Amino acid sequence: MAEKRIRLTRDQVLAAAVRLADADGIEGLTMRKLGRALGVEAMSLYHHVANKDQLLDGITDLVYAEIGPPADTGWRDAMRTRAFAVRAAMARHPWALRLVGSRPAPGLATMHHHDAVLGVLRRAGFSLALAAHAFSLLDAYIYGFATQEQSLPFDSGESPTELAQEILAHFPTDQFPYLAEMTARYVQDTDYTYAQEFDYGLDLILDGLERALAVGGPTYTPGGEARE
Repeated sequence: MAEKRIRLTRDQVLAAAVRLADADGIEGLTMRKLGRALGVEAMSLYHHVANKDQLLDGITDLVYAEIGPPADTGWRDAMRTRAFAVRAAMARHPWALRLVGSRPAPGLATMHHHDAVLGVLRRAGFSLALAAHAFSLLDAYIYGFATQEQSLPFDSGESPTELAQEILAHFPTDQFPYLAEMTARYVQDTDYTYAQEFDYGLDLILDGLERALAVGGPTYTPGGEARE
C-alpha cells in the first residue's frame, strides 16, 4: 500500500525552514534537510520555492513579518520601539543578520516594513534627505550592535567585567591604565550588562535626529558635501 502523500503549503515550508535555520544556522539549511524535517523528498519542495535563493527570500520576509511595521505613535517612540523589536528578532534568528538588507527580491512584509518606517518619519516632518539619513543611521546601529552582541564571548555566563579581568591578568596593569580603570569601575557596578549600551547609544542617535529635525537637517547632494 502506497504511503499517504503529505500535502504542504508554502507557508509551512518557510516556517519549517526558519526552525531549521534557528537550530542549525543558515549553513545547515539545505533543501535535503528541509525535506527530511517535513517528511518529504527535497524535490517536492520546489513546488513551493523555485530555488534556494527564493527560500532565503521567503524566510527573510518572515522575519520582517514577525517584526511588523512600526506604529505611528510619534516618530521617536516609534523608532525606539522598532529598534528593540528588530534587535529582539535578530537575537531569535541570528542567521537573519546575514540576509536582511541583502536579498535582491524582498517580500511584501519587508517592503511594508520599510515603507512604514519612512512613512512615520515623513509624516513627522523629516525631509526626504533627513528621513534617508535617519533610516540608514538607525539600521546601521541596530544591525551593527546585534552583530557585535552575538560575537562577544559571553556564552559561558561570564560578565563583561570578569572577561576583561581575565584578559588584563595577562598584562601589567600600568600598561593599559584606561582599560584597567574601566574594569575596576564595572567591578563596583555588579548590575552592568553589555545590553545597557544599546539603550544609551540609541538615545544618543535619537537625540541627534531630534536636533536635526528641529533645524531642518542637512541637505545631501550626491558626490558633494552635506549643506545646511
